[in-house]
Amino acid sequence: MTALESDTVAAVEPAVEPAGPTEPTRLTEPTRLTEPAEPADPTAPARESEPAPAPAPAPAHESEPDPEPLDLVTPQVRRPRRRPRGLAFALRALGPLVILAGWWTASATGVLTKDLLASPPDVLRQAVDLWRSGQLSQALTVSLARAGTGLLLGVTAGLVLGVTAGFSRIGDDLLDSAMQTLRALPFLSLVPLFMVWFGIGEAARIILIAVATTFPMYVSTAGAVRNADPKLLEAARAFGMGRLAIVRRIVLPGALPAILSGLRLSTTLSVIALIAAEEINSTAGLGYLMAQAQDFSRTDILTVCILIYGLLGLTADVVIRALERVLMPWRNAVGGTR
Repeated sequence: MTALESDTVAAVEPAVEPAGPTEPTRLTEPTRLTEPAEPADPTAPARESEPAPAPAPAPAHESEPDPEPLDLVTPQVRRPRRRPRGLAFALRALGPLVILAGWWTASATGVLTKDLLASPPDVLRQAVDLWRSGQLSQALTVSLARAGTGLLLGVTAGLVLGVTAGFSRIGDDLLDSAMQTLRALPFLSLVPLFMVWFGIGEAARIILIAVATTFPMYVSTAGAVRNADPKLLEAARAFGMGRLAIVRRIVLPGALPAILSGLRLSTTLSVIALIAAEEINSTAGLGYLMAQAQDFSRTDILTVCILIYGLLGLTADVVIRALERVLMPWRNAVGGTR
């Protein structure tokens, strides 16, 4: 083999690594070149060493003693004492008794003559005579029948219209504007028109009382029905209750306080309308007695009829108050003062 061939074979053959373990190659980090430090300025003032920070003060709650526990006062519920019924009745009767005493004193001293106003003994004597003769009882029966019939019709109409307008949007749109317009009319202005329409019989008197008592009941009922709890209504519809059942079980019980207030107003207006209705050519009733007493200037009979009208209104108010206590017993329990 020539020297040229031997050089070629040595170049082609791989180099044989020596046997035995070899250490891993360690990589060295590149040497960082640092800039030479600038020489210190001999003219610059020497930097003073900063003082060490002062230690933080101890928290206040660690140094102060614990506060003494407060003496708690046991709460006391102040329950109002219930007034005796005799005291309540005496307070209610105090006002009328004062008026009666002043009337009696004015009649006894001559300030009020019989031509202006009869004295209380004369009025009481005349009331007993009218009752014994049967005139007062008969007139009272006729007047009560008129007022009761008109009140029943008016309250029923006002209740039905109020529930319809308050519970239904269509009813509200159809009824409320017309009812508010008619409510603004004085019912006494309708007397001549009713005489033309219904004559001078009992129908005109009863319808006049019914019209006068409809509007207070309508306003109270419609407002109370509109304020019904929408959550209760939604729950009732979710449980499948019909409209009539919702009105009977949810709407009317919730509106009961306002309905009874409207009933009180309607009852008062029924007495006022009764006085106006019995002026329509009446031949019986308290209005007829008043017309006869006016012709003969009998102030004692006039005073008897006026006092009976007032007692009718007061009796109706007492009856409705008793009805409120029966239908809404929880109102008496609140406060416990009545």
